[in-house]
Amino acid sequence: MSTPISGRALHYVFKIGDRGSSARFYREILGMKVLRHEEFTEGCDAACNGPYANRWSKTMVGYGPEDDHFVFELTYNYPVKSYEKGNEFISITIKSRESLERARKNKWPILPGNILEAPGGFQYQIIDEPQPTDKDPVEKVTLACSNLQKSIDYWNGLLGLEVFAKDLKKRNAVFGFKSDEAKLELQQIDGPINRAKAYGRIAFSCPRDQQPTLHQKITEANAKILTPLMSLDTPGKATVRVIVLADPDGHEICFVDDESFRQLSEYQPDDEKILDRFLKKDEAGQLQKPYGKEK
Repeated sequence: MSTPISGRALHYVFKIGDRGSSARFYREILGMKVLRHEEFTEGCDAACNGPYANRWSKTMVGYGPEDDHFVFELTYNYPVKSYEKGNEFISITIKSRESLERARKNKWPILPGNILEAPGGFQYQIIDEPQPTDKDPVEKVTLACSNLQKSIDYWNGLLGLEVFAKDLKKRNAVFGFKSDEAKLELQQIDGPINRAKAYGRIAFSCPRDQQPTLHQKITEANAKILTPLMSLDTPGKATVRVIVLADPDGHEICFVDDESFRQLSEYQPDDEKILDRFLKKDEAGQLQKPYGKEK
């Protein structure tokens, strides 16, 4: 029997079409911080920005350092303004009464069930309880699946995530590597999963020496590998090794090596100023060039 993967939940990737409105929502409504911001002149070799060969940016936002918080990667492709949304993404659950209060104060719509909707149509299920200060307020990412048992076999049986909850009547299950971090919930829906253009990606880390084992397990199971083991460079920062997988419904899963990622993901307090500078250029129309073409 192979050694189980020692994973850590990192972030969920959204493709955003409106950087300004998105920045406002995550900072002023959800109350998250800009943890780092990076600009790239061409598409990512591991398709981190989707299937686009263009200039793009990455903004990491969250409630605390990436070492111990589940955060969100907002990728912006110049100048794609919107993406067709499918049915793969359901919601993110956050415990934060304060977010609801900020929404009321800023006249941001609160949908039935205390749902806040980000630009692009991504929904956040807000638990109306005080935001915890001793742990991450982000509780889970909920995605749709077409066959719950197949998903359990993949996420638990193949990847080794623990099943923390399962309800066959409600057709959902909750997975994770650790009890004290954000979880992944899969909810079975009727019909096929349509990822459309706005599909996201969930990221985990594992020790670098476990990545080849993971690659071998996936290969032997004849499961899908979108990007075989490769190194990704970020100018001026650490180089990380990644492998990108796809589950039975096509949900993208990125595993990065934990050692290098901890260096790459160090909080950059000055990056918020960089983001704001680019937002001003967006407003002035200085960055609208013929980018945004698919590979």
